[in-house]
Amino acid sequence: MAVIRIRSSAGAYEVHCARGVLAGASRRVERLGDVTSAFLLSSPRVWSHLGADFRRAFPKIPRSNVIVFDDAESQKNIPMVEALCRALVEAGADRHSVIVAAGGGVVGDVAGYVAATYLRGIRLVHIPTTLVAQVDSSIGGKTGVNLPEGKNLVGAFYPPRLVLADPALLRTLPHREYRSGLYEVIKYGVIADPQLFMLLERHMLTCLRRDPAILSRVIERCIRIKARVVAADERESGLRQILNFGHTVGHALEAATGYRRFLHGEAVGWGMIAATLIAAASNHLSEKDALRILRLIVRVGPLPPLGKIRAIDLRPILASDKKARAGNIRWVLPSRIGKTQWGVEVPWPVVSESIAGLADVDTAARA
Repeated sequence: MAVIRIRSSAGAYEVHCARGVLAGASRRVERLGDVTSAFLLSSPRVWSHLGADFRRAFPKIPRSNVIVFDDAESQKNIPMVEALCRALVEAGADRHSVIVAAGGGVVGDVAGYVAATYLRGIRLVHIPTTLVAQVDSSIGGKTGVNLPEGKNLVGAFYPPRLVLADPALLRTLPHREYRSGLYEVIKYGVIADPQLFMLLERHMLTCLRRDPAILSRVIERCIRIKARVVAADERESGLRQILNFGHTVGHALEAATGYRRFLHGEAVGWGMIAATLIAAASNHLSEKDALRILRLIVRVGPLPPLGKIRAIDLRPILASDKKARAGNIRWVLPSRIGKTQWGVEVPWPVVSESIAGLADVDTAARA
């Protein structure tokens, strides 16, 4: 089993990554010490597929301490946080309780923000059940919810005390959601690991088939990259911004479509295509590397169509991005596969033309 230790301002925590690691989850949570009660926060979808697994893993948790909530991106908001906090009050959660977030990225983000704010902070454990969550969102301490004006605009940096990443939990994941996670995996190869990128180029079909050996290898590699980045820059003041490759346009697409058209990873897939086109058009990236990135993204499978979304529609949302300064968009752009720049300003005409070029990529991918 891989045990990856991550430094944070709140103290170090571990990510345990192995098939079957869920079986020892209760014991590992108890080892946190002085735990009066544990609460499983999950979603109806996750619970319908994996509830029996979690009940076996946590035999001492009463059913009254299992709280399920809608994990649709459109429900990732402040009213949901209030509803969950009130449910915890009614169930008797105190400052020595532990929240176990059992689900994908939305469950982790919302449950994490609840843990960060309930009674001014109680302990948090992540057990991610999607590929996106296992390689990305459960690690690094970002929590948050959306506003109508944009994604994750309300939140906190709140590191978990433990993360248990069990690839076996991905067995029930719908294929579309699994493919959505592969876009985030590609992100890690582009921003920091040319060897991972080449591995994906050679074995994408095997990854799509969820081969256990290759999947465990890829997940661990992504976790190690993110652990290294967030340990060096916990609060996203510099290096950590590279993890947002593809997310600037991706988040804007999610907001522009009311968080209903794209899964998060799919929006990031489109966002990586946009950022790659911007990087090539602004002479930050060679045409050769740009083509390799675009081809690998397209190989994951068809992305939902963009429809009639135009650059001008996205501009005000992009200007409200967390990385923007005084309305000036600051981009995360690859300079070569495995190397990334952040805080890059690009003239709007270049951005607009590149976003318009997404339609050509979409047409070519479906040909």
